[in-house]
Amino acid sequence: MRKSVRFVALACVVAAAVAPTAVRAQGREVIVPTGGRGSATLSPAVRVGGLVFASGQLPARGDSTIETQTTSTLNNIKNLFEASGTSMNNAVKCTVFLVNLADFQGMNASYAKFWSPENPPPARSTVVVSALVVASAKLEIECIAAMPK
Repeated sequence: MRKSVRFVALACVVAAAVAPTAVRAQGREVIVPTGGRGSATLSPAVRVGGLVFASGQLPARGDSTIETQTTSTLNNIKNLFEASGTSMNNAVKCTVFLVNLADFQGMNASYAKFWSPENPPPARSTVVVSALVVASAKLEIECIAAMPK
């Protein structure tokens, strides 16, 4: 009986020691830009391996047009990527969530300014949704970028 208790205790110690190591071994790192903050339920971005996953970003308060909302949202993503050691030029996939399909052209015009023929835009999906968590937001954007080699 005593040996089985010791075995279980030893197994628990080993399991506790191995679990955090597995996370570190994957290289998972939460990215919080200067002046930013995470929360108990959200990491602004996570770097794992050679990729950075930016959480869905919303526009700055006070932005009212789809163009200004798109620009401020992509600037948030740009700041996250730069804080993690990459850039918008390394973005490989973005998803845009629009509240109103009529805003697509305005969003697209502002979105296009973040890339150039020398650094073409990433793959993208655009999805129309019924609402976002901030009532005044016309869109939310999430992106994934590769780390530079």
